[in-house]
Amino acid sequence: QVRLVESGGGSVQAGGSLRLSCAASGDDFSIYCLGWFRQVPGKEREEVARVSWDSSRSRYTDSAKGRFTISRGTGKNTLSLQMNTLKPEDTAIYYCAAGLSPACTDDIPLQESNFLYWGQGTQVSVSS
Repeated sequence: QVRLVESGGGSVQAGGSLRLSCAASGDDFSIYCLGWFRQVPGKEREEVARVSWDSSRSRYTDSAKGRFTISRGTGKNTLSLQMNTLKPEDTAIYYCAAGLSPACTDDIPLQESNFLYWGQGTQVSVSS
């Protein structure tokens, strides 16, 4: 069992930056595939970025490439998402997730069902 708590959301203007953090407690965080998802009202939750259990592989959606960076805390049960050059379309609730899918290192998008544990979400709002 893993408990995830996100922090770092807020309101920024377009072009600004935010850094989201996810703190984990419970099971050994280091064995899990970790990801960030986001969701806007009326739409499905979509994957933004993920990183493998050993940080050897990371994957980003096209919208996040070049602007967002996912990273695991060294020796700590933490996960971060550095978001730069934010756009109004990045406005969403962002969720941290942990799972054990063997597809974590594949170059394919993963779905909600590939992850076992979720945080409560943190709101990111980007104004134009």
